[in-house]
Amino acid sequence: MKPKVIVAFDLGTTGNRVMAFTREGQVAARSYYEFPQIFPQAGWVEHDPLAILETALQALGDVTGVVGPENIESIGITNQRETTILWDRDTGQPVYNAIVWQDRRTEKMCRELASYRDLVKQKTGLFIDPYFSATKISWLITQVPGLKEKIKTGKILFGTPDTWLLWNLTGGKIHATDPSNASRTLLFDINHCRFDQELLRIFNIPPGILPEVKDSDAVFGLVDKKFSGREIPITGILGDQQAALLAQCGWDKDRAKVTYGTGIFAMANTLQELCRSERLVTTVAWKIGGEVNYALEGSIFIGGAALQWLRDGLKIIDRASDSEQLAAALKDNEGIYFVPALQGLGAPYWDPQARGMIIGLTRKSTQANIVRAALEAMAFQVREVVAEMQQARQQKLAVLRVDGGAAANNFLLQFQADIARIAIERTTMNEITALGAAGVSGLSAKFWSKEEFKKIVIKDKLFTPQMDEEIAEGYYLKWKEAVQRSLRWEQ
Repeated sequence: MKPKVIVAFDLGTTGNRVMAFTREGQVAARSYYEFPQIFPQAGWVEHDPLAILETALQALGDVTGVVGPENIESIGITNQRETTILWDRDTGQPVYNAIVWQDRRTEKMCRELASYRDLVKQKTGLFIDPYFSATKISWLITQVPGLKEKIKTGKILFGTPDTWLLWNLTGGKIHATDPSNASRTLLFDINHCRFDQELLRIFNIPPGILPEVKDSDAVFGLVDKKFSGREIPITGILGDQQAALLAQCGWDKDRAKVTYGTGIFAMANTLQELCRSERLVTTVAWKIGGEVNYALEGSIFIGGAALQWLRDGLKIIDRASDSEQLAAALKDNEGIYFVPALQGLGAPYWDPQARGMIIGLTRKSTQANIVRAALEAMAFQVREVVAEMQQARQQKLAVLRVDGGAAANNFLLQFQADIARIAIERTTMNEITALGAAGVSGLSAKFWSKEEFKKIVIKDKLFTPQMDEEIAEGYYLKWKEAVQRSLRWEQ
């Protein structure tokens, strides 16, 4: 007899993954499909919403075929958060491609709204930046022919990928999201957990296109049996970084999680305390069991994407995994620093006008120097964010729990421990975001208790500081100097 499972959708930036987890946290089935990245202009990043949907449904079909629809207790969804989709309620067709969280086309619009910076930060915990959804929605409304008129008829819906998938899975019955995703739109007042009329007026967005906001562990609806063979309840939705936080740290305050993905996202749970920072994002972690938890987050735009650029753009490595051996072959960084502001800088600088820079090159410099500088840049950026977190919370973190593709790189994690002067704990579970989505769904469905779920994540390896602190500090100060030279370049 096959075991009962929780199924999780993990809607990522480059592809969609579906996984099934047993009660013991074992992976019973998995499936993954990539979808194309679309770059219409410099700084623009788009996805085809239908490709997002098709790959997600294809992966669901694969997993359902393995575990059997009768054994799926419930489904959870996690997703790339700020990515923006508008579609027609009647036809189900997108009005335009999805505008991805990485997209920078609304920089000018954000600068024009700068006078609202303090108000927006107070209400949303966010910065007025192209990263978030509101200015993407505004751009679509003004740039897509005929869209304003369609919106007036009530036919247009907005959602991040979780909402788009949910609407389709339920046959167009449910248009909803959860607070962790809503809090990334620049339209959601995190103090009262609701969309805010004043913010809607500032960004000139009609409220009728917005999804209903349900608790993260709500029963969102039933999957249409044409997709899964039977109606299966969807009992959890979380943004991808909040899902990773739930799986990695749960309700612990003395640790933070760092996800080394396309970007790098560091997040620490502040529980019911709405902790504010001038240089970090304050966001909703989740609303589970009727209780809102908040988090501090540092969103770093370029992490693993720098290695992808070295592979696909400069073509100086064949595989991102080659970076570990190349970097470790050098005894030090030889004074070379890479500021990966390839799409501006996120936390803690929030400078969309910063541009990428490699400095310190000489005739002696090789491919290995540039690769090492890219890995070190990830660690330097995380140190800056962790320092801001500790200052805002007035509490030192005991450990960073790490996940994401680059977390397999031992050179990176050891350098991270050395530079941040903190223990780094890597877990055995690679797909931690999917596990978080399964977690919120399984908690809602009473598949796991909190304590049972927390035991699933097992430590793989611990990295502690080994480098002389004075040397580490010297590296870090030179990095800070390099960053200053990259800021406000594109004016």
